[in-house]
Amino acid sequence: MLTTPTAAPDTRQDVRQRMPALAALAVAGFLAVTTEMLPVGLLPAIGGAFGVDDAVTGLLVTVFAVMVAVFAVPLTVATRRYPRKPLILITVAGYLISNLLSAFAPSFAVVAAGRVVGGVAHALFFSVCIGYVPRLVERGQVGRGLALVAGGTTAGFVLGVPLSTALGAAIGWRGSFAVLAVLAAGVLVAILRFLPAVSGTPAGRRIQTSGARSALGVVVTSNTLTFIGQYTVYTYISVILLTGGAGESWIGPLLLVCGVCGLAGLACVGRTIDRHPRTTVLTVLALLAATILAVGLTHAWFVGLVVAIALWNGLFGGVPSMYQTAAVRVFHEAPEVAGAWINGTSNLGIALGAVLGGLFLGSSPAILALSVTAAALVVAGLTVAVMGKRGFAP
Repeated sequence: MLTTPTAAPDTRQDVRQRMPALAALAVAGFLAVTTEMLPVGLLPAIGGAFGVDDAVTGLLVTVFAVMVAVFAVPLTVATRRYPRKPLILITVAGYLISNLLSAFAPSFAVVAAGRVVGGVAHALFFSVCIGYVPRLVERGQVGRGLALVAGGTTAGFVLGVPLSTALGAAIGWRGSFAVLAVLAAGVLVAILRFLPAVSGTPAGRRIQTSGARSALGVVVTSNTLTFIGQYTVYTYISVILLTGGAGESWIGPLLLVCGVCGLAGLACVGRTIDRHPRTTVLTVLALLAATILAVGLTHAWFVGLVVAIALWNGLFGGVPSMYQTAAVRVFHEAPEVAGAWINGTSNLGIALGAVLGGLFLGSSPAILALSVTAAALVVAGLTVAVMGKRGFAP
């Protein structure tokens, strides 16, 4: 049973000392993202197993994101006073249950129920995970710690989905979910072994000042606009590559290269975000907008298109940890609440970006319009960051 703490000893140490704990959180992040995205590559197989249309099967992805967008902030606020370790164990157990339900589902409705369970767990997981880092490492190393944990999330996009999809082709879609359930069990063991217990927000403590709330609003608004812009294009990256001249067999390797570039970008942001937060944010967003625009401008030249896409994905690799770091800095008394807002608005941006991008699909001129619109949204996020100095101050 969860109980509220009465005292909270300082558990912060150097990043190197906390590496086992940060690694456990990173692997949990890998599990979380892979659980969320796994159905993308398995939709035809799942739909075929139950005689369900692809459009209906696609709701397995949608319902997960909706659960996150709806419940991220309410669940985080409701549980902010409870000890952190039991909460993160509960969320990982949620992924375990979600994947088991999907693996052994006798009907499509049970698969959907499993996705609901996973979505609710996901709504709380990243909030707790993001809030855990500033309680583990020294304040001057929070950005580096978050970047290390975000490496697991990025690896989920880069390796988790392609590998689990290939696994599904080899042993069936149920086997992919079963493997993730086993991974979830392993993550539970790792968290029990390596993650220290930390307290939540003490009862009666006010959640930040109006100035801090205003600064968080700046970060959240910029995050939302940037994610809408990013996923306006990224959701349809395969379509862009195919219409730009790539063969179908090239898509997987090219996406893997983009993922590796994203990991490199994450590493670069992790080295600078603590010392030069504002400069890092403004530089990354400006270059991100430029490379997204370059995708549209080079669409008719395949080599140039591949280079532009690689640079664009490399720059975006560090964006999530960049916003996470800014949010927990300005809302440091309640980092889980900050994480919840980042988690919820990121998923909102993913959903809205996918809808907006779908309006532009078609010929090459449409790809240019797609990239111009996406770049403009990122510029809007950059403008918010420029004007809201307190949100991205050292």
